[in-house]
Amino acid sequence: MTPSAPAPGPSTASAPATGAAAARHPRPAADGAPAGPARTSRAGPPATPPAGDGPAPVRLTWVQPEDLVGHELRQAAEDGRDAGEIAARWYAAGGHPAPPAAGASPVPRPELRPLAEELLDALAALPSPLAPDEPTALDAIEAACPDWPVRPSAPDARADPALRDRLHAAWLGRAAGCLLGKPVEKLPLDAIRALARAAGNWPLDDWFTARGVPPALLAAHPWNRRSAATSLAETIDGMPADDDLDHPLLALLLLRRHGRGFTTADLAHLWLDELPAGRTFTAERIAYRNLLDGVEPPLTAVRRNPFREWIGAQIRADVHGWTHPGDPAAAAAQAHRDAVLSHTGSGVHGALFVAATVAAAAGGTTDVHRALAAGLSVVPPRSRLAEAVRYGIRTARTTPALDTVVDRLHARYGGYHWVHAVPNSALLAAALTHADGDFTASICAAVSGGWDTDSNGATAGSVAGLLAGHPDRIPDRWTSPLKNRLATTVPTFDGVGFDTLADLTHLEAVRP
Repeated sequence: MTPSAPAPGPSTASAPATGAAAARHPRPAADGAPAGPARTSRAGPPATPPAGDGPAPVRLTWVQPEDLVGHELRQAAEDGRDAGEIAARWYAAGGHPAPPAAGASPVPRPELRPLAEELLDALAALPSPLAPDEPTALDAIEAACPDWPVRPSAPDARADPALRDRLHAAWLGRAAGCLLGKPVEKLPLDAIRALARAAGNWPLDDWFTARGVPPALLAAHPWNRRSAATSLAETIDGMPADDDLDHPLLALLLLRRHGRGFTTADLAHLWLDELPAGRTFTAERIAYRNLLDGVEPPLTAVRRNPFREWIGAQIRADVHGWTHPGDPAAAAAQAHRDAVLSHTGSGVHGALFVAATVAAAAGGTTDVHRALAAGLSVVPPRSRLAEAVRYGIRTARTTPALDTVVDRLHARYGGYHWVHAVPNSALLAAALTHADGDFTASICAAVSGGWDTDSNGATAGSVAGLLAGHPDRIPDRWTSPLKNRLATTVPTFDGVGFDTLADLTHLEAVRP
């Protein structure tokens, strides 16, 4: 999950929006600001400091104010805030756009920090014209959703003898989809296609491999540095650690300690107790830092947090769906209490979409299309994320060739950051729709579409695993390399088996 090197921009150019589309989907780097890079990595080593005789500064990714302003200007362009004057002040002072690699700029600029802190607060005060259609509060989201799902009169997971097997398949599916996407996370679309084609693996149907790939191509498009040693066909030996699995483990631990009545503050305490700060990224790292600064939830999600609409809350949502089988409304409400620790707007909507989709699939009586409809029913219909999900589903239904579906999504949403919830939700919905419930097709479509490959692969694998219904119905090539062993930075679970996780999750699903 943790790319470590700069990546070139996406291979497909973003079509400029015009008219009403431009108002609803503003492109980044508006107001005359220099355009930031199309992709930046979510984590990585500290940036290289300038040469000199003094000690090397500590360059923390994703939290230094002078590195956040460019990201917040991009976020302002996406949510329609007029940041022209603030952008002009920033660039006139020598400020830079969003860092092109990792989460820190390559050259330390501590002299910009006071101005950066001032401008971040000024940007936060700007009103967004999209806010009425994109609420964050749960009551406002429910009020905006005319098709909010009705709670089952008496959901009783204890009466479902096959639920434990579905949950086992979901854990395996999440791991396999994540692992499939790990070596190509942060790579542009043309690189993913070229690497897979060179290995005779396109359309994608198996693990990525370096075998048979020309050295020049490998040099031009290096695998994710942190993942190549653990996630290629020739290197997989169990499921390696990844935040896309760490956070479901934390959600499970949260339920074991506090039950379904947990609060956002309970989750905050759990992070501080069990989650190493260095294993948080983007919005989660900002929220973590805010907690250490004494900021209380939900302000932890908004204070100097330009990543609040990215995918982080979405990757934390599966457990909330797994433990509310057949009850998308309850799953969404539970996921909301989790999401608002670090996210707002589209970031929260993505979490609710996934939780409700997963809950519907976990019920064991629906297909992928009705599950996605359940997910869409808890997203404000006039929001950007709802529009993106609808577009992804519609495009996948009407376009036979998956590559064409993906190209159209990149043309429409390629202006967003590659970790933003909007493009990734569109791709997830399209991949699941196009695959029509097939496990291999689901994870391969999600990963081969680019953007946040390991996160999308993980969620697609979770949903497809539930629909498969049993671990034995997932092809062995996806489950055997996992060796029923999960590495994690959450110490309570390091080395745990997926069968054990299924048992623990089932206990929470049937808890009265």
